[in-house]
Amino acid sequence: MDDEPKSAAELKEMRLNRKRAQEVDGIKAMAEIAAADIAIRQRTEKLRALRLAKEAADRANPPESKVKGKTKARIAKRG
Repeated sequence: MDDEPKSAAELKEMRLNRKRAQEVDGIKAMAEIAAADIAIRQRTEKLRALRLAKEAADRANPPESKVKGKTKARIAKRG
């Protein structure tokens, strides 16, 4: 670090440079946020389409019921 006192013009230039850098960083951050938002929306849309297709397929071809009737052995044990 330079310990020499800065002139008013130098201090103003340093503040201006810092402000410009912050503005550039802010623009980059907003662009990253927007890109992440777009990616999330695309993934959500893809997953929704997959879910709806699966639900439609399940409605078209319902799974076989796995309910078994009571066997005589079970009935005999109770009685």
